[in-house]
Amino acid sequence: MQFRSTCIRAVLAMFAGILAQAGAQTQTPATPAQQTPQAPPTPKQAVKRDGYPEYDPAAVQRGQKTFVATCAFCHGSNAKGGETGPDLLRSVVVLDDENGNKIGQVVLNGRPDKGMPKFALSHDQIVDIAIFLHDRVKAAALRDTYKVLNIVVGDPRAGQAYFNGAGGCTSCHSVRGDLAHIGSKYDAVGVQQHIVMPREEHWGRRSQTDGPPVAPVTATVTLASGESFKGRLTRIDDFTVSIVDANGDLHSFTRNGDTPKVDIHDPMKGHFDLLAKYTDSDIHNLTAYLVTLK
Repeated sequence: MQFRSTCIRAVLAMFAGILAQAGAQTQTPATPAQQTPQAPPTPKQAVKRDGYPEYDPAAVQRGQKTFVATCAFCHGSNAKGGETGPDLLRSVVVLDDENGNKIGQVVLNGRPDKGMPKFALSHDQIVDIAIFLHDRVKAAALRDTYKVLNIVVGDPRAGQAYFNGAGGCTSCHSVRGDLAHIGSKYDAVGVQQHIVMPREEHWGRRSQTDGPPVAPVTATVTLASGESFKGRLTRIDDFTVSIVDANGDLHSFTRNGDTPKVDIHDPMKGHFDLLAKYTDSDIHNLTAYLVTLK
């Protein structure tokens, strides 16, 4: 009996050892190579404020430059309408657009029936224009909640150098003539809007006096016979040019290539040319300089 008990205990001990070894093998931690890789994190969505996304500032700036270079003549540099084009901030096409899917169709195909030519822009350029326009729509919608902070953050001396040099401002303006005491006539916001929105009907908040009316775009139309007509330009596209002369009479001409000859004079051309070249520093420095002209 004693021998049999001893044998039974030995067998049970051996069996327990086998089970323990098997358990240890199944519980061996997986090596790093055996671990299941984790899924990549979901990309962060654009942060929304007041129901509007935060648009990429770099894309907005690129879109603004492309828009000014191709669209501003008709729609205005701020997209609120120009000499011949409508206000795009109220356009159903713009409001329904997503990443340029609606705007791109109009840009690439044009609207010949409304005098809009087509533009050969890339997909990225169209997306940037769409972002710029959506950002403008957002700014217009939230205008009552926008708080203007101190915008005089530039260097006045750098602004003076730009005014007298690279900006070419002295070719049309004089700090002792038309811009004399501009820093007393307008606050900083008004001065800066005067720079970047030359055809804006209202130059922002004025401190003392209203600004002079902005001279209109004029054109001289010369027919093949040599007869010419001059007046305020009201429409021009690949097919038609229309002007209103000094007597208020409307003259409209069919265009065929370069016939009739059309010479356009825009007093604000220098400003519009600069809109595509300005850097943020140029605008801030120029503002900081002009507000010192008391």
